This record gives sequence, structure tokens and C-alpha cells, in this order.
Amino acid sequence: MSLIKRIKQLIIGHPLNPFNPQILRHVSLIAFFAWVGLGADGLSSSCYGPEEAYIALGPHTHFALYIAIATAITVFVIAVGYNQVIELFPSGGGGYKVASQLLGAHVGLVSGAALIVDYALTIAVSTASSMDAIFSLLPSDFLAYKLLAEVGLIFLLLILNMRGMKESIKILMPIFLGFFIIHIILIGYGIGAHHKGLMLIIPQTIEETRNTIAAVGWVPVLALTLHAYSLGSGTYTGLEAVSNNVNRLREPRVVTGKWTMLYMAISLSAVAAGIILLYLLWAPKPVPGETLNAVVFHSILGNSKFGEMTLLITLLLEAGLLFVAANTGFLAGPSVLANMAIDGWMPNRFRHLSTRLVIQNGLILFGIFALGILLWCRGKVSLLVVLYSINVFVTFSLSLFGMCVYWARHRTKASPRWLWRLLFSFFAFCITSSILCVTLISKFQSGGWLTVVVTCTVIFICLLIKRHYRNFSKKLNQLDAQLKQPIVHPLNPIPVDPQQPTAVILVGKSQGVAMHTLLNVIRMFPRHFKNFVFLSAGIVDVESFAGQEELEKMRSKVNENLQYFLDYCHQYGIAAEAYAGFGTDTVEELSKLAEEISKKYSNCIFFSSKLIFDKDNWVTRILHNETPLTLQRNLHLQGKELVILPMRI
Repeated sequence: MSLIKRIKQLIIGHPLNPFNPQILRHVSLIAFFAWVGLGADGLSSSCYGPEEAYIALGPHTHFALYIAIATAITVFVIAVGYNQVIELFPSGGGGYKVASQLLGAHVGLVSGAALIVDYALTIAVSTASSMDAIFSLLPSDFLAYKLLAEVGLIFLLLILNMRGMKESIKILMPIFLGFFIIHIILIGYGIGAHHKGLMLIIPQTIEETRNTIAAVGWVPVLALTLHAYSLGSGTYTGLEAVSNNVNRLREPRVVTGKWTMLYMAISLSAVAAGIILLYLLWAPKPVPGETLNAVVFHSILGNSKFGEMTLLITLLLEAGLLFVAANTGFLAGPSVLANMAIDGWMPNRFRHLSTRLVIQNGLILFGIFALGILLWCRGKVSLLVVLYSINVFVTFSLSLFGMCVYWARHRTKASPRWLWRLLFSFFAFCITSSILCVTLISKFQSGGWLTVVVTCTVIFICLLIKRHYRNFSKKLNQLDAQLKQPIVHPLNPIPVDPQQPTAVILVGKSQGVAMHTLLNVIRMFPRHFKNFVFLSAGIVDVESFAGQEELEKMRSKVNENLQYFLDYCHQYGIAAEAYAGFGTDTVEELSKLAEEISKKYSNCIFFSSKLIFDKDNWVTRILHNETPLTLQRNLHLQGKELVILPMRI
């Protein structure tokens, strides 16, 4: 094994066998792990979401009681709405698939693009917030290194996720649990210490509401409350992550997904609403350089050494949880990319899996995307939060509207409770779409416009990619139809002679391309080759790695394709054999097969076709894998010959 491969295995771990019947169970997540990995984004928003809502109320702080109640209700409303998504789409895809299948492909594109930008911003804003919290505890001389530390943090998360989803969650789990436990204790203690004030909150809120309405009217009061409620919208981000990754949950997936949503809803509503109640009871005043959470926790813990130490641990855990929340973008984002790649909106390479069965190309793209945003904003959390809090509500609204459409269409086929589900979905849609409109309008000039521009740019790029793949697929289908040879009377297999000249033909998904290679070899070398060997690699990607049944379908398709070429050769009296390899990397599997074939057939030459485009440039090289050229280099290093035949398309 080469030194590079050893270092790679040391960093990301040993390869996993996707055909091991136990591997799906090994890499899948139970509800507890899913809650830790996918729930960190939502839980971390309690570090800034409640604060934004509370400060927006100005002197009318007692209105925060309405915000606390509305926050808890909204969390559960969105969670129950996404439970319906999990039921209908147990293979994952979440908001993207709901919008695509229920509202149309282009609406799905909008939802998918919004999720891509949202998850990239999740990584950027959580990383920046985490480092802000850490560096606020250090001397000011260290501030010059903050941006560098944020970049290093993203690279660390990238490497962790290269090892696998479950592995990264296990490493970060103590931070998540530490945050949750200490915050629940502080919230409970803070409320208990002010239990007398708790009894006065409701009458004081009612009195302040009456006085304010009498002074300015009920419309301004309602507007102020709704504005503050919408500014705390960051609290609900992350609730959609479970529906996007149902396919990575432990069987039964739907049940696991619902339990995960329940854990997320309870923990988020308890922490977010509890912190708002603490604000009401302890009435913290903003202090420059400190979060409102830090101020209120300081008031609760006091100035003793134990209190100061506990406060330090609490603030460190808040910073740590933001770090874990950044990991949610790496966990959920590549799955969205993969589903969009399956539908042709993104390059095919984003549906491929690495040897550790993770969407490696998607992880790298999100790492680069997040780094670009972070460097462009110079790590300014205030700007990043504005960009971050809009796109997720685009997906929320489209998903819940899609559920409204579903229950309206299936009102005669669904359960007798279809009307209640329709009304609930519509109620949830009204909430999320209202928050979206208020957030977009209120934050448009302060940076929200940039989110719209970035998301529209992603949509435009996806449209161009889809157009290319659609034209390419049309031409490839025409080619397959033109070159398809009828199998009339296949003869019995003719034995091969390994000592005779042998042509080894590489077969991909397209029968037309492989037939082009075979016919050209016969034409260019008439009667020279006595044996024809066909090689094909079945690749395990996101689509086929959904269960044992999907893997078997992929195997059958590859073997059926090879059998077609065997039958074609046999009906003309040509000796032929076929070999198939299965794994996660096309070049690696074909290289293994080539080595095996070379041992049996000492006088063999490998042949493959390469598609040539009218406008061949770096874009087409990204959209297509360029497998023949990579394989040619590998075989040349092994002393084998691979002839590439150009095929214009």
C-alpha cells in the first residue's frame, strides 16, 4: 500500500463494504444520534434567536410572554408538519422532494437551492458565532487570528465528516449533551428562584397589554409583537434536517424519524421558551460585548467562584454547540445535493459515495462554499445571521404548501382525518410564510437582498446544468436506439482461448456507447481478435445505497447489460466473456478487473469510447466524470494498453 493511501486511511478510516448486509445498520442513525447530529442547528439558535426577539420588543418586555408561548407552539407545529413529510417520503429528500413531486420540478428547484444556500450559511454562521464566543473570553490581542481559526474549524469538521456521519456525531455528542443538560438546569433553577415573580408575569403582561392598546391602539401592539416574533425566526432553523436524511436513519425509518422530531421539538421549545422566560423574570440589560444569555446566566449564578466557573463552562458549551451546529450543514447539505443530482439539477458526481460511504464531493463543495462566504463576510456574524434566516423559511413554506396540495388531492383516498390534516398543514403554512414575508421585508436592505441574489444564482446554474443533461440524455437515447443490435438467435457460448488476441471492451450505462466501441474495434482490426471480454462496474451511489433491494436492482441491471453483449457475440460465433465489479469508485473497480483479466489473457488490449462534445471545456469536464482518461493513466502505470476511441455527440 502506498504512503498516500496509508495516510488517507489513517485520517478517514478503512473502506466499508456497501454489500455487507450489516453495513446499513452500521452507518444508520438511531433516534438519539439523529437528535444529536441533526438537532444541534435548531438548539444552537437558542443562543441568539430569543435574544433578537426580546430586544426587538424595546420597553414592552412583558410582551415576551406571548413570544415564549408562540415560539413553543411554532416549534411543535413545524415538527408535526414535517412528520407528515417523513411519512410520505421515507427515502429522504424532505422539502426538496415534497416541492418537486407535489408542486412541480421547478418549484422543487427553488426549495433545493434555498436549502443548499441555507446549509452553507449554517456552517458559516455557526462557525463564526462559535469563534466569536471563544475569542470573547481571550485577550483582544488574539482577535487577529479569529478568521484563521474559523477556517481551521471548517477544515476540521470536513475531515471528521469524511469518516462518516455517525463517527462525527459520536465525537461531538458530549458537547451537545453538556449544553442541553446545563441549560435545562440553569433554566429550571432560574425560574424556580423567581417562582413568586412567575406568578405575577401573566397579570403584569395583561395589564401592560391593556395600557399599551389604550395608548396606541391594538394594531401597533400586534405589529410590534409579530415583528419581534419574526425576528426570532432563527430559532426554528434545523427542524427540516431530519426529513432530508430519513434514508440515513435506522429501520423502521418513519418511526425513527418521528421520534427524532419529537426529541428536537421538546428540547428546542423547552430551551428557547425557557430562556425567554428567564429574560422576563431577571430583566437583563444589554451589556456591550456580552450576549443577553451571558448577562442573565451571570445574574442567576452570581459572582462567587463557583458561579463564575459555571458561567465560563456554560459559555464554552454554547460556543461548542455552535461548532456542533456547523456540523449539521455537513450532515444534511450533501444529501440535498445528491437528490438534486439524481434529478439532473447538479453534476452527477454529487450522488457518488466515497469508500466510507459518505457523499464526499458534496462535503468538499459545502466546505468550499462556506469558506467563500466566511472570507467574503470577514466572519461578521451580524451579516451572516441576516443571510441565514431567510432561506430556511422558503423551504418550510413550500414544504407545508405541498402538504396542503397533497391532502387536497387525496381527500377521497386518504384517512377520514384528511380535512384536519389539510387544515393543520394550511395553518402551519400561514405561520411560516408570514414569518418569511416579515423577515424578508424587514431585513432586505440590511443584507437580505444578498440572500435572494445568491439563491437566484444557484437556481440559474442548476437550470443550465439541467439543460445540458437533458440535451445530452436525448442524444444518448438516440444513439442507443441507432446502435441497438437485435438478438435473434443467440448460440451456445463459445469457449475462449486465453492465448489468442483478446479485445477487452469497457461497458458503461449506455449500450450505444459500448456498441460503438465494439463495432469500431471489429472494423479497425478485422479478424484479429479471437476473444472479446466485456467489463462493467456497478457503482453504489446515493440512489442504490438505500437498501438491499436497491442494491440488487443495480446488480441485475449491470449483469443484464453485459448479457446483451455476450448474446450479440455468441449469435455471430464470437468467443466472449463478461466480468462485473461492484463498489463506490468506477476507476478503482475497473482497474481491479483489468488486473484480473491481464493475468488470464496475456495478449489483450483494452478499449473504451470517450464522448466528444462540440464545445468541450472545463464545464463539460465537471459535469461528466472523464472515466476513460483517468483509467487510461492507471492502466498505463500498470504497463497495460487502453485505446480510447473518440465518439462525437
